[in-house]
Amino acid sequence: MTLPHTAADRTFQVDLRGLVDLLSHHLYSSPRVYLRELMQNAVDALTARHALEPDAPTGAFGVRLYADGAVVRVEDDGVGLTEADVHGFLATIGRSSKRAEGIAEQRGDFIGQFGIGLLSCFLVADEIHVLSRSARTPGAPPVEWRGRGDGSYTVRTLPADARPRPGTTVTLTPRADAGEWTRPAQVHALARHFGSLLRHPLTFDDGTAGPGAPGAAVNPEPAPWARTYPTPGARSRALAAYGEEVFGFTPLDTIELDLPAVGLKGIACVLPETVPAGRRHGHRVHVKGMLLSEQAEEILPDWAFFVRCVVDAESLRPTASREALYEDDTLAAVRDALAEKLRAWIARAAASDPDLLHRFLQAHHLAVKSLAVHDDEILRMLLPWLPFETTDGHTTLDEFARTHRTVLVTSSVEEFRQVAAIASAAGLGVVNGGYTYDRELVHRLPEIRPGATVADLDPATLTAHLDPVDRETELAAAAYLARARDALAVFDCDVALRTFQPASAPALLVDSREARHERTRSQLAREQEGGLWGDILGALRQEAPRAQLILNQLNPLVRTAVTIDEPELARTSAEALYGQAAMLSRRPLRPAESSLINRSFLDLLAHALRKDS
Repeated sequence: MTLPHTAADRTFQVDLRGLVDLLSHHLYSSPRVYLRELMQNAVDALTARHALEPDAPTGAFGVRLYADGAVVRVEDDGVGLTEADVHGFLATIGRSSKRAEGIAEQRGDFIGQFGIGLLSCFLVADEIHVLSRSARTPGAPPVEWRGRGDGSYTVRTLPADARPRPGTTVTLTPRADAGEWTRPAQVHALARHFGSLLRHPLTFDDGTAGPGAPGAAVNPEPAPWARTYPTPGARSRALAAYGEEVFGFTPLDTIELDLPAVGLKGIACVLPETVPAGRRHGHRVHVKGMLLSEQAEEILPDWAFFVRCVVDAESLRPTASREALYEDDTLAAVRDALAEKLRAWIARAAASDPDLLHRFLQAHHLAVKSLAVHDDEILRMLLPWLPFETTDGHTTLDEFARTHRTVLVTSSVEEFRQVAAIASAAGLGVVNGGYTYDRELVHRLPEIRPGATVADLDPATLTAHLDPVDRETELAAAAYLARARDALAVFDCDVALRTFQPASAPALLVDSREARHERTRSQLAREQEGGLWGDILGALRQEAPRAQLILNQLNPLVRTAVTIDEPELARTSAEALYGQAAMLSRRPLRPAESSLINRSFLDLLAHALRKDS
């Protein structure tokens, strides 16, 4: 059974004040965007006028801004509106004047894609006054539209002399609380900020020069990459100077960006200093000359945090607020193409400018390493140049591999610090693989140098290069070593006596993070014996690897310690040697180790005081 339709269709009632509040708090980042929206509408109107009159000379149509503290006015020589246009577009929220007949098919030529821009004026004013005359319908009279913040508006036609020429004038009477954004100096600054790269003439007048005086040019020159220069060097210097003006730093180098397929031009400025890992800088993106965003992170991939870009594009899509880019296939293609431009710059520097490459890698080797992990071409070009921490100091892998047939790499920074001095004295070539990307890159060295061998460093590799002591010395120290093993059993630590350089090192603690984790897991399994958690940990249990405290027979302190006959003193000295070795490894100390260090020091001090008395 079908019920009869008894309800009448109704239209939504829009609370304009609520909508403006929504725009100001959730769509736009700041009330200052009102001027960008007015300029944007004016530039779109000029674009439509040029499409209507393609033979008009360049610069025949422009935009004029006026602000004297009492009013803000934006006037253009654009296509203008008829009374029907005003009713259809200005009075209907969500509809855009860019949809007028004959304009819709040219949407790609317009900056704006949304019909809510004019509402942004209510962020600074309670009333918007629009006076317009259509160039598309020459006989149409001027039309006036007044919109108020309470949602009401009036429309009326005016005599022809009210506006003799086609175009549109938008006038705002700012609210008292909007002075921050509408005073003359601020309007001029905002016009330069948003419109410095616009392709149409843009002027500003603050009323001080008198009626009829021409306004000051806001965008007197085209974008720096669109100008001609006498020499390539002059062009390079001009682009670098522009980058410094925009970003506030002197670029290490300037990379020119040009993607004709999407109408994108601009520059990438290489930062002269190291950028903390993971920090991404925003980039300045203009769309058809109008500044869209100063913080557009999405224009480049994550690894490209060593540059800041300023670009002007034709085909990128803005979001509804026109303060960010819409993530679509075009943006993805642009991001990939710009990434390729940066790779090409690195390749050129590697091939023809070693000094520039060296300065670049000094500041940004982490960014390059992150790229080289996934980019075979960059890996081949730059892996030999990249600096690594090694037992020979900070050096390149290419140089390091020349002096070490087998390159050993640690899995953590603390492991490298434990073994660096001993490995160096033993002639082993060890690279610190604990930093981001380093271990993976070192293992790819044989791809670049086929004769090189790379292996992970493990405790057995190191201890195999330490010289054993003679049998008589081993037997003489057996009692001490037994007491030391008993004292350090709580740390699952074995004790051995070897000889190694440097002789100034009394002991070496060989212990990996993985081994400590395995011992902790085994301990938990023992404590949870019989429970469900204990069964789970028991199933995961392996033979827990033990740490090793390797005493150096060449060290005078060790030679004295192994002769101690008194059990308690022998135990205390072993604990002290373990604590010293743990501190020298520079890994985080466990609470029990910190307690042991304090206790062994106090016990040794107490023993010395008893002996003196």
